[in-house]
Amino acid sequence: METVNLHGIVEGAGEGLVLLHPIGLDSSFWGAMPTMLARSHRLLRLDLRGFGGSPMGAQAAPIEAYAADVHEAIRRHGLERPAVLGLSFGGMIAQTLALEFPGSVGRLIACGCPGGIPASAREALRERGLAAERAGMESIVPATIERWFTPGFVGNPVVERVRERLSGDSVRAWSEGWRAISGFDALPRLGGIDVPALVIAGERDAATSPEAAAALKAAIPGARLVTMPGAPHMMQLETSGLFTEAVSDFLAGRPVGEA
Repeated sequence: METVNLHGIVEGAGEGLVLLHPIGLDSSFWGAMPTMLARSHRLLRLDLRGFGGSPMGAQAAPIEAYAADVHEAIRRHGLERPAVLGLSFGGMIAQTLALEFPGSVGRLIACGCPGGIPASAREALRERGLAAERAGMESIVPATIERWFTPGFVGNPVVERVRERLSGDSVRAWSEGWRAISGFDALPRLGGIDVPALVIAGERDAATSPEAAAALKAAIPGARLVTMPGAPHMMQLETSGLFTEAVSDFLAGRPVGEA
């Protein structure tokens, strides 16, 4: 499988922690969490293929290729079984990484994502990429912002940064990412994951339902579930403090969420 050399930012020292961002963003969209966690971890923030400083692949690829990119980046940076945290598309890639390359993942944190895309939803998700192909990235920004944040937060400066990032994205990267998402279906295999796992859901997440988060938690043996009050899909930005606290507690081995 063809892989691409992902751009990454390394900071801090200690146990390894890899961060995988949502579609359309890059490694700079993690709120306050990297600064906090770099005090106790060696943090590797990656740009997924086609986003930020990472190149595209030669052709459209399934989600397994995105996971293979991450596996190669982990190996290249010398991390040994790091914790891997992914949000939205990044969470789907993190699950795939844990299944395809189990030796690459010591702990799994899957945020704002399901364990698979139902067949009935695949065409609608693919359409999000095709819409940008027809009318450009600017055309998809309003609906994406509405899906990602609560109405009371959209005036925050960080949302303007998100708008600018989305508007400047490659149409091809956006569309190929949605194509990969539309084919994602890890749920039947998640029983094979044997590392500590945490699922983080947002109470006000318009993109991933509470039922989907609960199904993901139930499919991973021993996983725990945290539902953050008031949190939307972009929980790491709008509810950064709560999000960082939940991740920190899990990484430190403190009780978190429900079994």
